[in-house]
Amino acid sequence: MNLDRENMKKLMLLITFTVVLLVGVQRLDVVLGTLNVIWTIFLPFVLGSAIAFFLNVPMAFLEKKLFGRREEEKKNGLARPLSLLLTVVIVIAVIVFVIFVVVPELSSTITNLAVQIEAALPRGQKWLENVFRDNEQVTAWLNSVEMNWEAMVQTALNMLRTGAESVLTYTVVVARGIINAVYTFVIAFAFSCYVLIQKEKLSAQAQKLLKAVFPRRHAERIMYVFSLSYRTFTNFITGQCLEAIILGTMFFVVMSVLNFPYALLVGILVAVTALIPIFGAFIGCAVGAFLILVVNPMKALAFIVLFLVLQQVEGNLIYPHVVGNSVGLPSIWVLVAVTVGGNLMGIAGMLVFIPIASVLYTLLREWVYRRLKEKNLDQEEL
Repeated sequence: MNLDRENMKKLMLLITFTVVLLVGVQRLDVVLGTLNVIWTIFLPFVLGSAIAFFLNVPMAFLEKKLFGRREEEKKNGLARPLSLLLTVVIVIAVIVFVIFVVVPELSSTITNLAVQIEAALPRGQKWLENVFRDNEQVTAWLNSVEMNWEAMVQTALNMLRTGAESVLTYTVVVARGIINAVYTFVIAFAFSCYVLIQKEKLSAQAQKLLKAVFPRRHAERIMYVFSLSYRTFTNFITGQCLEAIILGTMFFVVMSVLNFPYALLVGILVAVTALIPIFGAFIGCAVGAFLILVVNPMKALAFIVLFLVLQQVEGNLIYPHVVGNSVGLPSIWVLVAVTVGGNLMGIAGMLVFIPIASVLYTLLREWVYRRLKEKNLDQEEL
């Protein structure tokens, strides 16, 4: 081995990395504690970056549509702040709508659901007795089933009482957690606003830093990967939100016209669960069917049929034109990404792993095509 300056540098880096790795493994508790402190310090900025990423999608849309041709506002620097302000107002309006419309509706639904279940159980028991009246064992078991609602209510009250005592015991801890959460959110929101206002300047500074630290070819590759990741995540989030809004609105309108119970709640439920790729809408269908089943079993069956029809209409007619192939990932790999992400990180993993898989798939495809080209192999013949 020729120990020139470049090889010596690589060897020293390898030895340093090995020593740091061994020390880290031996003092894992110290390493984890240090990482926790670092995470606590940088949490507001990580959260602020996430808020800026999500707000940038509607803000860029509003800025383009409202101020795209108005050079005066752009020169005066008013387009970006006004677009950001309008975006924040829209987000606050959505939150207020959820608090004052959805939450009361949900509370009323839960109250009515308890009453409906209490009334539906005897009817269901009677129906089962009529169906299995020729089977003495089933009939005897059904007659032995009794629901002591007073005992259930008392148990629930005891659980609430115990929970209240626990809350009172940890009041100081809860208050401290709330204060820390508010402080973190304020810092994060202020940071996100600054990032959104100065995003072009910050992007230019980041590019200069990369070109100063890395060779030009590596810097351009890093910038390309970041740009690809941003486009993929943006397209995916926009596509999923549009699909959810369209599907939820369709359910609300059709259910209201056909006089289904819980039209608003089920529409919002389907819209929220539709954010989860592949399986989400079916989760909303199952919960909505259960809510309607308690009120009217025949309408629950009709709701399932309605769900299948609207799902086909939205998937075959609306989604391809409005959203299209937002991430450029084949269906089989979408299924793999959702499964792996769900197993590792739950619902958040289902959402995050699809754009991540799309970025990796695109980079791998480009590398494969480049290697085939270097070997003078025709892609179409393989």
